Amino acid sequence: MQKFVIITGGSSGIGRHLVHAFAAGGYDVAFTHLGKMDAADEVVQDVAHHGARVIGHDTDVADSAAVAGFLDQAISWAGQAPDVLINNAGIQTWAPLLELSEERWDMVIRTNLKGTFLNTKLTAQRMIDAGKGGSIINLGSGCNKLAFPKLVDYTASKGGIEQFTKVSAVELGPHGIRVNCIAPGAIETARTRAEAPDYGKTWGDVTPLRRVGTPEDIAGPALFLAGEQSSFVTGQTIWVDGGVFSQAFWPYRD
Repeated sequence: MQKFVIITGGSSGIGRHLVHAFAAGGYDVAFTHLGKMDAADEVVQDVAHHGARVIGHDTDVADSAAVAGFLDQAISWAGQAPDVLINNAGIQTWAPLLELSEERWDMVIRTNLKGTFLNTKLTAQRMIDAGKGGSIINLGSGCNKLAFPKLVDYTASKGGIEQFTKVSAVELGPHGIRVNCIAPGAIETARTRAEAPDYGKTWGDVTPLRRVGTPEDIAGPALFLAGEQSSFVTGQTIWVDGGVFSQAFWPYRD
């Protein structure tokens, strides 16, 4: 039977490439987006043009009713419960702790951490109800373990995701569901280029492999964690960072 993956935040950045990579890998793909209708339609049309089955759905990943509705629609479309869930949807704001508003804190924690919780809980239940195991992959960050100035809300959400991954792996393991985390390093996307025009050089200079990552660099580890080759891997964080966070000291300063 065709494999089926759900990807949150699939209309741009890393998520967009994951949609393409899993479709090329033979998966049916259902992805969420929040607004960005033109970008989502472009992804669907581009992937479908290459003969793959894909649907997008405008969904707030931190709204339980919206997530449940999306899952029901996606499962009906695919004709089966998902084999893989990738919790990719996330947002980032920049502000020092003493200037960070409560509203922005709530927005980041709600999207990144609560969104991962809700999609994991509701998708895992559907996997269990279908009598099948599965693989859940959460997108973390270098913020999982290092202090980044002006990113206290984002860092808190990503550190939470790493611990959430471990507990979920322990609890869902008896159901045959594996849960792992991918922690990217500096990945060059349209967003990161817009935030820092010298992004590639700044991060490339402090990365042992002497380059920044690309969304393509995330796809291989994600496909590995989704597949049978990693059938005994769970509760782990895979660092896809060119070695930057393996260094004994933190070479980058804001």
